[in-house]
Amino acid sequence: MSEFIKPMVRSIAQGMIALVFTLFVFNLPAIAAPDGKALFQSNCASCHNPLKDATGPALKGVDARVPSKEWLHKWIKNSAALISSGDKYANDLYAKWNKTAMTAFPNLSDEEIDAIVTYVNSVEPPTAKKDDAAPAAGAEASAGSNWIYSMVTLILLALAFILWRVNSGLKRVANEKDGVPNVKEIPFYRNKVVIAMTVILAFIFAGYWITNGAVELGRQQNYMPEQPIFYSHKVHAGINQVNCLYCHAGAEKSKHAMVPSTNVCMNCHKQINEYTGAEEHPLVTAEGKTIDGTAEIQKLYKYAGWDPAKKEYIRDENGNIKATPIQWVKIHNLPDHVYFNHSQHVAVGKVQCQQCHGPVQEMDEVYQFSPLSMGWCINCHRQTEVQFTNNNYYSIFEKYHNELKSGKRTGVTVEDIGGIECQKCHY
Repeated sequence: MSEFIKPMVRSIAQGMIALVFTLFVFNLPAIAAPDGKALFQSNCASCHNPLKDATGPALKGVDARVPSKEWLHKWIKNSAALISSGDKYANDLYAKWNKTAMTAFPNLSDEEIDAIVTYVNSVEPPTAKKDDAAPAAGAEASAGSNWIYSMVTLILLALAFILWRVNSGLKRVANEKDGVPNVKEIPFYRNKVVIAMTVILAFIFAGYWITNGAVELGRQQNYMPEQPIFYSHKVHAGINQVNCLYCHAGAEKSKHAMVPSTNVCMNCHKQINEYTGAEEHPLVTAEGKTIDGTAEIQKLYKYAGWDPAKKEYIRDENGNIKATPIQWVKIHNLPDHVYFNHSQHVAVGKVQCQQCHGPVQEMDEVYQFSPLSMGWCINCHRQTEVQFTNNNYYSIFEKYHNELKSGKRTGVTVEDIGGIECQKCHY
């Protein structure tokens, strides 16, 4: 009897293991599929919004507007090449957006671009009647399939383990019946191979954890400190369309963008003494706490030394205004040995604020959007084409100007003009 049962159980166990492996292999595409939302957030969100125009056009339905999917792939990977080739649609789009060059993304694969398009097409307006929390039908079906595969895989693994234990038990019974001595099994946690593999994996994970921790020292991506006054960039820069340079006047003129003084705030708030948009645009912190906008304006008056009833500044006996500087908490910090010049990027490089600071026009509380790491800066320098023509700052690069005129070159990146040399950023 045992001679019949043993091969049968062994065959079942092997079949189960083969089935589990097959399901895992077929499930790999779903597991390894590009994450369109994550790709959009890391590459596109600084200039684009799926539903409305921002620095660039709204992206929902972009695949239906462009000439073809292949054209879209070429445009995203290198828009300057399409423009210089004389492509009519590319040049019309370039002219429509005030000849603002789009950042090239040669590192994105066609599959990743398609994943981004799928994501932006799935985004629905927040005012839509359907449940905002419900994902798109395609995404829901995909998520459901992944869960089914995962559950089936776990069940089959459990069955394989059970059959393996049954097979071991039957083998011991058969050996006892046939008079064959049973070799005592060594527990897996005492197996030398298992112990060696555990130690090796522990060293690998510990090394990764320590290295990653050291690399991340001093970085503070997503840092969102609490400020003395709740200042909403969404209300000012987004809804009311206040230009960034009105408050941060140094961005195109000096190394520092500058935090505006209280006087700059009072230029508007001498007249605007209450927040009237609470119903349409309530102010809410990241923790979900509702903020009284009018009370925050009163805080500003206290710092500025302004009497809203008399509409005049409060002065001491010497005639000096009783004002106190606002202790804003700095968010974006670079190491002391790193040189960064705002005017060089904004005025010369024509870099949009959102490319580094993210969609600030949508932030109630500003946070550090980009990692500001060395690798992040260098990758940008390698990929970003500078506004080389009609820019006196680059008039000395005659070779590149001649190559552009002759058609040998379609654009000039920051790397081409020495943008990744050590001394460019480090003292």
